[in-house]
Formats: sequence, C-alpha cells, structure tokens
Amino acid sequence: MKAIVPFKRAGAKSRLKRLLTLEEREKLALMMLKDVLTALSRSMIDRIEILATGGGFVEELKVRDIEVRYDDRDLNDALNTAISVQDQPVLIIMADIPLVTPESINEMINRNEDVIVSPGRRGGTNAMLLRKPSLFSVSYYGISCIAHLERALLCNMSCGVHDSFFMSVDIDEVEDLVELLIHGKNTHSARYLNDIGLRLHANKGSKTRVDVVR
Repeated sequence: MKAIVPFKRAGAKSRLKRLLTLEEREKLALMMLKDVLTALSRSMIDRIEILATGGGFVEELKVRDIEVRYDDRDLNDALNTAISVQDQPVLIIMADIPLVTPESINEMINRNEDVIVSPGRRGGTNAMLLRKPSLFSVSYYGISCIAHLERALLCNMSCGVHDSFFMSVDIDEVEDLVELLIHGKNTHSARYLNDIGLRLHANKGSKTRVDVVR
C-alpha cells in the first residue's frame, strides 16, 4: 500500500511564532516529517510519496527510497490530482503528527471500510485510508473529518472512524507542544525542542496546568 504525506516547509507552523523563530519552525516541521516517515517505514506501508506543496523542501533530510512530488497548488488541489491516478488503496497521512506509531498505522490498514478517517483533536483529518482513491475527492480545512465521512456516504462507500491518540495529536498550537514533550521523548521532534531549550513548566493554581517555556 502507498502512503502520501503532504508537507509544506515554507513559513511552517506560524501559530508557534510566540515561542519559535521561522527557522526553528521550519526545522521542527522537518523533524516531524522525519518522525512520520520513520513510523511509515516500520509499518505495512511499502511505498511512500512526499507531496511537497507551497515551495521549499528537504534536501537535508536525505530520504532514501521515497518519491518526492512537488506541487505549488493548495493542499486539496494537489492531493486530488495525486489520488485521481491511483488504482490501489492509499493512505494520506499528515506530516505534523510526530507521535504516530507503526502500530496505529497498521490498525488502520487492517480495517475493511472503503474510507477510514483518523480525526485530529479539533476536527481535522490527520490520516485517511482510501480503498478506491480515484473515486474520491478530499476536502481539508475546517471540520474535515466530518466532511470526509459525509463524502464517503454520498459516494456509496462504507466508512469508519479510527480513534487513535497517537494520530490525533497534530502540532499547530503552542499547547500542542506539551503533548509532544510528554509523550514523544524518543522522537526527533521532541529531541529538537529540547536541544533549542524548550521545556515543560508546571503552573500551580492555574487553569493551564502545564505550559512550554524556554
């Protein structure tokens, strides 16, 4: 089975600018991509394609046996073009879920539905398995997990939700870094955050019990 990993480096993760510089955010994006690729390489996935959108990419990542496709269009246009020519099942998995594990990927693959959605914590689609990709069209942004399930039903495809904590944690906001530093100690991403001086801080008596500081 093939996995497609959309990735945008240029100006990555702007909502983290309170703590990270542009250079640090782009480096973190690369480290998260590396974590996702590591999990995929240890799973039942046998082909990996990075779909690089929005300019800029990964020469320093030095990935082997991974196809890289460049597309300057927005995420939906780029992905819909990519899946329209696929005649085999495809896993679309986001590049900013560094806690993802080979086991959680394999659990998705072993399900039987035509469309399987793994939601993010804010209603996005962090991973989606399509058994008939050329007959489907994606619509990311907003509450895309619901949109994708509704799209499957409109296409007369069976669908299901794959609940996975490790897939649900996408890194967009500063508070998301808390989960990464707690649960991702062995990831490239968490090690990078430690290297640049980020750490967890307990806020006694505050509604926000844990924060990330440097």
